[in-house]
Amino acid sequence: MNDVVMHDVIILGSGPAGLTAALYCARGGKDTLVLGGDTLGGQTAGIAVLENYPGWAGSGLELSEFMKKQAESFGAKIKFISAQNIAGDAETGFNILCDDGNRYIAKAVIIATGASPRKLQIEGARELFGKGVSYCATCDGFFYSEKDVVVMGGGNSALNDALYLADIARSVKIVYRKGAFTRAEAVLRNRVSERENIECLFNTDLKKIIKRDDEKLVITTTDDNEIICDGLFVAIGHEANTDYLSEDVARDNMGRLAPSALPRGMFVAGDVESDIKMQIATAVGTGCSAAMDAIAYLNQL
Repeated sequence: MNDVVMHDVIILGSGPAGLTAALYCARGGKDTLVLGGDTLGGQTAGIAVLENYPGWAGSGLELSEFMKKQAESFGAKIKFISAQNIAGDAETGFNILCDDGNRYIAKAVIIATGASPRKLQIEGARELFGKGVSYCATCDGFFYSEKDVVVMGGGNSALNDALYLADIARSVKIVYRKGAFTRAEAVLRNRVSERENIECLFNTDLKKIIKRDDEKLVITTTDDNEIICDGLFVAIGHEANTDYLSEDVARDNMGRLAPSALPRGMFVAGDVESDIKMQIATAVGTGCSAAMDAIAYLNQL
């Protein structure tokens, strides 16, 4: 067990929201500890090229590393461990048990644990995860050079994945259950329409997946057609990472948190916050806001 130290603020998550909050809290003179999960950057780390974050032209991982160093330069400490549960309250201190077996205590907590890809709930999807079914194009696209892949989804993430894969794979089919990409940005829709090796299958949903002896996937659609491919990339939305919170903490149907519903001394930022757009710019803004609220709260103690 670790020696228990009362920190001013503990930030859960090392994505843009958490690292922004860490920068502001540490720069504001608060003893700041970030419990950053398994890897730095959250979803941002998987973005190969950032086009829509002002002032940055590199990758998402490079941005995350820069933000980490900036927060650390003001004294923030970052540990890559994850919270398992939170006990205590504003009166006694928030007591956070982590997956390293240690407990960490703080006067205030900022929840910025982000969201994870929603899993595909059809026959074969779980069994074939990592064996042809992927939730990360930038992680696994390399393995499908000059092969045929399918992307499931119709939002920005799905279209970005399809465009990324189109530079690697021989062919890309986008499968979407609706008749048009109404949720995706126009610039992405236009780019998809211009790519000769991308085909869009609208009004199509999936029913089951099997793998043949030749390693090909056979994807059966709900209208009993079959799609033969080498890999399936799923991009059907996200769910907030809030399973470690107790049941009395109110969440919406995606597991996200409303700031007004949190206990005193607890704050929220980034994709885990309800009613905000899931963008890096909004994550940074809410990280700033949560940190400033936490600093004001701590100054009143």
